[in-house]
Amino acid sequence: MESAVVPRGSEYAVLLRRVQGAGLLKRRLRYYVWKSAITAVALAAGWLVFVGVGDSWWQLGVAAFLAVVFAQIAFLGHDAGHRQIFGSRRANYVFGVLFGNLGIGVSIGWWTSNHNRHHAHPNTEGADPDVMGVLAHSGDRARASRGLRRLIFRNQAWLFFPMLLLEGWSLHFASVRAVMRWAIPHRAWEALLLAAHATGYLCAVFLVLSPVKAVAFIVVQQGLFGLYMGCTFAPNHKGMEVLTAADSRGFLRRQVLTSRNVRGGRLVDTALGGLNYQIEHHLFPSMPRPNLRRAQPLVAEFCAELGLPYCQTSLLDSYIQALRHLHSVGRLARPLT
Repeated sequence: MESAVVPRGSEYAVLLRRVQGAGLLKRRLRYYVWKSAITAVALAAGWLVFVGVGDSWWQLGVAAFLAVVFAQIAFLGHDAGHRQIFGSRRANYVFGVLFGNLGIGVSIGWWTSNHNRHHAHPNTEGADPDVMGVLAHSGDRARASRGLRRLIFRNQAWLFFPMLLLEGWSLHFASVRAVMRWAIPHRAWEALLLAAHATGYLCAVFLVLSPVKAVAFIVVQQGLFGLYMGCTFAPNHKGMEVLTAADSRGFLRRQVLTSRNVRGGRLVDTALGGLNYQIEHHLFPSMPRPNLRRAQPLVAEFCAELGLPYCQTSLLDSYIQALRHLHSVGRLARPLT
């Protein structure tokens, strides 16, 4: 997803020229080569250990390790979907289907379509699919709820982390539904690679483990994968300003006011896949991941010049802010009777 085309004299155009002048939109192919190689080796090592351990409950430790590796693969698929890796659209797509569809069973075609709508309309009800799901992010949506949805909204702060255990399954389900029903490009190839992933994964698990251990392995691995992914997404926008479709603010202000950064060093950068620089990522979606850290002080300085609030906090505080927001919104749902 490329940055929006804007007038030369706009606020965003001024920032864009500064970023381009600093060379921060240039490809970082060497970074992605070693990052991809390390991740692929970790994936292969995880499955080799899985085969070596055999039919044992120790495999639940392997399941946890593979959940982390799956998330790291998802981050690489995310970067390919934004064309951060290669200059060619085709090369990014091929990388995306290999790491996404084949590697972890998530359709890159579905994800790119869904995620680009989020980037175009962040935290905008009726337009951003990320705020129109199982949680309520605005009082209007909470007050309009009925039945089971109302029950979930009223308890959404308490249910948030437990529900994330289902996020992995949700990604797989949405991917299968998309390749069956959506007019995504290369649908047949995407479906074939999803089927190859599912076949290889299930055959490996059920050939090595007894049925009970196999089911336990799948539940743990997929549950922790979903939890990890959800914990990565949670700090980014939850608790930030929720917009309406009628909001007329410019591109830069919409992206900054609806996004939150998470402070931290290289460990946080790696654990969150660079998404801790959410403001910079939303302003420059095609910026290679390793350049986001370098762009952060430049963007923060520019926002200070404009008097524009720039939200940056610790990882723990980001969760506190998100949960506090979900709790306050959930209380606006109609009381249960």
